[in-house]
Amino acid sequence: MRLTFVFALALLGFILVPPTNFSQGGQPSGQMETSRGVAGGGVSVPGWTGKIDAKEEAAGMTLNSAKLTKDGDALHVTTGPAVTYWNTVNKASGDYTVKATFKEPKYMNLNSHPHPYGLVIAGNDLGTDQQSYLYCAAYGNGNFIVRGFGPAPFQMNGPRGSADPAVNKAAGVGEPVTQEIAISVRGEKVECAINNKVVASYDKSALVTSGKLKSTDGVYGIRFAHNTEAFVTGLTITKP
Repeated sequence: MRLTFVFALALLGFILVPPTNFSQGGQPSGQMETSRGVAGGGVSVPGWTGKIDAKEEAAGMTLNSAKLTKDGDALHVTTGPAVTYWNTVNKASGDYTVKATFKEPKYMNLNSHPHPYGLVIAGNDLGTDQQSYLYCAAYGNGNFIVRGFGPAPFQMNGPRGSADPAVNKAAGVGEPVTQEIAISVRGEKVECAINNKVVASYDKSALVTSGKLKSTDGVYGIRFAHNTEAFVTGLTITKP
């Protein structure tokens, strides 16, 4: 009888503990926050557009729930739902490096745990349900993720991402943190560098394949998780 009672308690505990799933933003679902719409949202930078994630659309969010504006020479992004922004004139092909600097002026000012932001390359069919692209994004706590859509989400460095000493850490909540992010395509390699150190390298064949990228050629842009604010400067492409 006692053994039966203990077994029943153990079984009940197993049933009540929910499974841990991970979002495309890199956080366990139990840590996920509800995306909050941004007042005065929308895209006000000429030539630019964007698309929020499908799960955000299913929750009733729109592109106007996030905000992309120009602040001097910087793109100022405030989310809202997780979103990818691009300008269709920004195209890359062959071998190239795309880079930009991301400054989070007040670390975690809109969220309760770190959220990532970074670069997008290889964008094809953007804005449609068949879009594909790769992104490398940094957190202000020293972690980074390499992920994409093809069109379903895929992960290249695990569900939690990875830590690397090259990724800058904010001194504390509300403090500024800056990351310089670059993604390079060279021959048969695709690499992400953060603050001038390569933190991830992949064979092109591991990326340009069924369920991932259509090509490493395509539009480049920027990617932000939900409830995040940062400024982007120096978005440029160079050829070898």
